[in-house]
Amino acid sequence: MSIRRGLLSDYFDGVAVKRLSAVEANVLRSNQHEFNSSKQFRSLLGRPARVVYPAKLIWLGGEQEALSEDAFLTWYESRKPPRSEHRLYFPTNAVCSAAAEGDLLFIAKRTDDTLMAIITPAESTVQNQLLWLFGMEEQLEADYGSKEINRDNDAELDFTARYVLDELGIEIEEPEADRLDALIARFGIKFPSTRIFSQLARTSLPDVSAKDAPDAALMLWMEREEQLFRRLERHIVADRINGGFAAADGADVDGFLGFSLSVQNRRKSRVGYALENHLEAVFGANGIRYARGAETETRNKPDFLFPGQAEYRDLNFPSARLTMLGSKSTLKDRWRQVLSEAARIDQKHLLTMEPGISENQTDEMQAKRLQLVLPRKLHETFKVSQQAWLMDVAGFLALVAMRQV
Repeated sequence: MSIRRGLLSDYFDGVAVKRLSAVEANVLRSNQHEFNSSKQFRSLLGRPARVVYPAKLIWLGGEQEALSEDAFLTWYESRKPPRSEHRLYFPTNAVCSAAAEGDLLFIAKRTDDTLMAIITPAESTVQNQLLWLFGMEEQLEADYGSKEINRDNDAELDFTARYVLDELGIEIEEPEADRLDALIARFGIKFPSTRIFSQLARTSLPDVSAKDAPDAALMLWMEREEQLFRRLERHIVADRINGGFAAADGADVDGFLGFSLSVQNRRKSRVGYALENHLEAVFGANGIRYARGAETETRNKPDFLFPGQAEYRDLNFPSARLTMLGSKSTLKDRWRQVLSEAARIDQKHLLTMEPGISENQTDEMQAKRLQLVLPRKLHETFKVSQQAWLMDVAGFLALVAMRQV
């Protein structure tokens, strides 16, 4: 069974992006929230006399730094004929107040004729991810760009694209919902253990080989498990909502909030376990010896230790033949946690599924002797200047295999 995916054009008609100058950033923070016209905005929004768009305004920063507000954006002709100049009006809001000089502003037009206005800090990971998602990495030489999204330049919504869209709060509709429902029917409206779910994801893709193509296998397994999980989650959440949130004195607000929080927490914790489960399968398929969650010093427990805990504790075993691998589905600022997890190992390795990590972050990783490992396909989301340093899964397996001989 192969994976069928949605397309970016199912969600967006086009996007325009510009880097904010000092004047524009000040405008956003003042009470005069208007942008002058540009050929990029005109290409995206046309030249109507006046259009009011329902919109979502988003500011995305670093770890747990996000603001979001619903609003209306007005695209209108501000001059009388024969002169013509369009402007885009923003209402006063906390999102725009967070803008700074050098930030990127994305104006994305949805297929439902609404807009998204997304502001990201300069040179940040999320900036890189959005530029990659919309295929606009090369369009910012003049600090602006625009792109129509259609079937001629479309992109499949694979695991990486879904990750970025999830950051924007966009839920993906599965094009093969019936096939996924058939796979999870056995679970009813209860989540199985993560190991069982991970095993189901792998067995549903029998043609995927972790020995022949470990990088592709890890990506496909993670993508399939994400599809299965979100599909089962939808059924479980629908059942709970249908049951209602009622209390003796009216609506059970605390119950609703608690359930909503549990949904978000389950999403975050489950994906980390899924990644570790699939990595175990990759190691097993390639004959790699390892220990998962073995204890080192001061009760630290690296995600994976190679070749194992006994060798690590044997001070006569050469340190040069020891390897540790941290596993984090997303990094944010948490990558520093792995630096103290195995004192005998000078250079640490960390595998992640997060695309487009900023140069500031990867430069610091190199300085602290932390080698980043990502599936090969994710390398394309990084800048060319970063890519030569990145390690793929096959390369990591080769390193560990050489050390365990």
